[in-house]
Order: sequence, then C-alpha cells, then structure tokens
Amino acid sequence: MKQQTQARSSVFRRSFRKDFPSAVRGEGAYVWDSAGKKYLDLAGSAAVNLIGHGVPEISAAMAEQAGKLEFVHTSQFTTPIAEEYAEELLAFAGKHFEGGAVYFTCGGSESVETALKLTRQYQVEVGQSQRHQILSRHLSYHGSTLGALSVSGNKRRREMYLPMVREFPHIGMPYCYRCAFDCTDGCRNCGQQFAAELKHAIESANGEAAGFIFEPVSGATLGAVVPPPGYLQSIAEVCRENGVLLIADEVMTGMGRTGRNFAVEHWDVKPDILVAAKGLSSGYAPLGAVIASQKVVDAIAVGSGSFLHGFTYNAHPISLAAGRAVLQYLQTHKLVEAADSNCSGTPATLFKQALETLREKESVGDVRGIGLLWAIEFVADKSTKRPFPPARGFSALVAAAALRRGLLVYPMQGSVDGTAGDHILLAPPAVIAPDQVLWSVDQLASAIREAQSPA
Repeated sequence: MKQQTQARSSVFRRSFRKDFPSAVRGEGAYVWDSAGKKYLDLAGSAAVNLIGHGVPEISAAMAEQAGKLEFVHTSQFTTPIAEEYAEELLAFAGKHFEGGAVYFTCGGSESVETALKLTRQYQVEVGQSQRHQILSRHLSYHGSTLGALSVSGNKRRREMYLPMVREFPHIGMPYCYRCAFDCTDGCRNCGQQFAAELKHAIESANGEAAGFIFEPVSGATLGAVVPPPGYLQSIAEVCRENGVLLIADEVMTGMGRTGRNFAVEHWDVKPDILVAAKGLSSGYAPLGAVIASQKVVDAIAVGSGSFLHGFTYNAHPISLAAGRAVLQYLQTHKLVEAADSNCSGTPATLFKQALETLREKESVGDVRGIGLLWAIEFVADKSTKRPFPPARGFSALVAAAALRRGLLVYPMQGSVDGTAGDHILLAPPAVIAPDQVLWSVDQLASAIREAQSPA
C-alpha cells in the first residue's frame, strides 16, 4: 500500500483507475502528449474549444492584460476590459438583451449558481417573495455545485450528494428517439405534451415557482437531443404567462457551437437569463457569464440596488481578456457560420454528412445533433432499441478504442434511465479541416467495430 501511494500522482485526478497521458501542446484541432503522440480533438475538450488550440492572438491578449493589471476585486473597482467586453457580449447575444447586463464568473457551474440566485432575488424585488422553486428537467445537467446539482437531472452525478441537495420538481423532456408520446408528426405533439407537463408543475408549485432552467439542445447527459418544433416556444410562453423566469443554460451550446450565436436563436426564443461558459473563452481561461435581460436588471437596479452574491474572481481581467479576444476571433474568422450544419460546404455540414454514414453500424442506434454538437447513441438491439448492460460500459470501450487511434471523444452513460444507455458526445472545433473530418469518422467507425467485438 505504501509503494502504491508513493507511485501515485500528487494531483487529485478524476479517476484513480486509469492512466492519463500528459498533454503538452495544442494547435488547431490537435493536442500532443509528452510522448509525442498526436490526438484529434473531436470532443473539443468536453465541448469547450471552438476556435482551435494554440491561437496566438488569445494568449497575446491575456499577456497584454496581465502586463497592465492582473486583478482587482469587483467590490472596489470595475475595469476597462470588463466594461468593453460586457458591451460586446450583450450585442452578440442579440437585440433582446439590449439594456441588460453581464455578470462574469469563472465557469459554467458558477454561472448557473449565479443565475439561480439572481432569479430568486428578482422575484423578491418584484414583490413575489414566495417564489423560490427552480424547475428543471430530467436527464439534464447544469453543473457540479450543490445548487446546480439541485436543478440537474443527471442521476450518476447527483445520487451520492442527494442528502445535501435541495430538491425541486423535475419534468420530462422530448427525446424523440425514445419518445413516450406519438411522434408521427415529427415530434411536435410530444413537445406540446412536455410543455403541458411544465405548466402542470408550475401550477402544482402553488405560486412558489421562480424560474425554469433548460438546455436548448441537451448536453452530455442526454447527448445533443434537438428539441421538436414548437416545444421551446411553448415552454417560453408557459413561463411568461405564469411569472416564471426562463433561464437558458447555454454553457455547452452557446458562442456559436450550434451555428448560431446562441442556440435559442434557432427557435426565436428569448430567455430572461442566458448562461454561458465553455466556448466563451474556448478554454483559454476559466470564464463564464450570466447575461440578464433589462427586465431582470432593472428590478434590482431600481429596487434594492444590490445583487447579494459574489465570487472573489468574478470578472477576472485576464480571463476577460481571453474571452474578448475569443469573441473577436470568432467574428473575424466567421466561425459561427462555419458551425452551421444547415449551410452547404461548412465544416459542420461535412461533419454531419460523415457522421450519418455510421448509422449502418450494428450498434449505432441514433446519430443526432446540430451545428458542431453531435452524439451517437449505442444499442445492443436496433429493432427494440435495447441498451447495452451498464456493466459493459460500451461508450467507454468506444472512447478507449478511439483514444488508441489518436481520437478524442466524450463518452457518457445513463441516457435511457439514468443508469443504462450509452452514447458519445462529439464537439470538434470549427476550424476542423475536411480531411480531418473524414479521417476522424473513419477512425470512429473502426473504434465502434472494435467495441462491438466479443471480449
């Protein structure tokens, strides 16, 4: 036991059951480890990197800011970088957020935590102090802090901490591959059924519902499920009619990942609060943001005048410099357009077409997604959609086989019922080249074949 302890890394890693290669360099769609092996980052480092690794303009902007001012506390100062970047980000978020404001954090979980507290304070400020419940959906994920876990529906990530978590109602969500309702009309009916479930949950809350948080396109937990026509518009209407704030969690889908600045734009949905992270800095620095509409900001500005919340490192100047440089790079290089899978000739469209070829594989049940956010769901039986036994860890087998081939994917389990159900999430950077797309899908096909083989 003592020898094992001495050999163990001093870093508290995510798993003590596997070895992690040591990454030392990144460029474009590639990452290199210390042994010189090259990996194509088809996961975008957990759907984080959209602009590619090693972009010198970003590190230069960070270094320039560090040379001027590395940090001040937001209880004492604002900074030029915060003011300028917030204004640019509001413009990027669209006309609906004119007159709003941005609260900067260090990541997605912090941003969700901020959004939940902001929702509660908004309701208090407008005279609705009884409203405190935050409704959310099953098979969702909103972050790892206890507050964010309380509104998440990822069974595996929640179950250990449930005694510590404040529980609020969770409702179902459209998942057309395994639809619980009639899907003969392209899932429009099922979307309305789930919107009606939200309405019922709000009514059952007896006036205590404060907000509803949702991912416009599901993230890692369910795997890039695109909502059916009319669903998001209906839940937005339900929230508006019942005085419930609509919170769009765009930690994974925002900043161009789906081929729009933010995914809600695909359905012309206007949330009261929009949460961003991951692609906000494309991984170059820890950064998240809560973008609040004018209605929400005004309630506090003309009410108590103070948001009772804060982190030491929110609006960190160096992180903001990274985020602002990423936003400029996105716009200058038209990477949002590159991530549009409905536009001919884009990297996203080529990626979509290449992934469709995997449907013929024996264990591939579904290929779904939008833009540069896709998932492949695996099944033991295509005709019945029966999932693999959880103990087999099929998605992990595919990921391991892909890794050996120099391909990074994001494996997940539990998409059927929280325990069973395997899929991999794919979110490459928008700078991925056509030959890289074709090579990666070919390698992925080989990895799936290997995982299918009897042990």
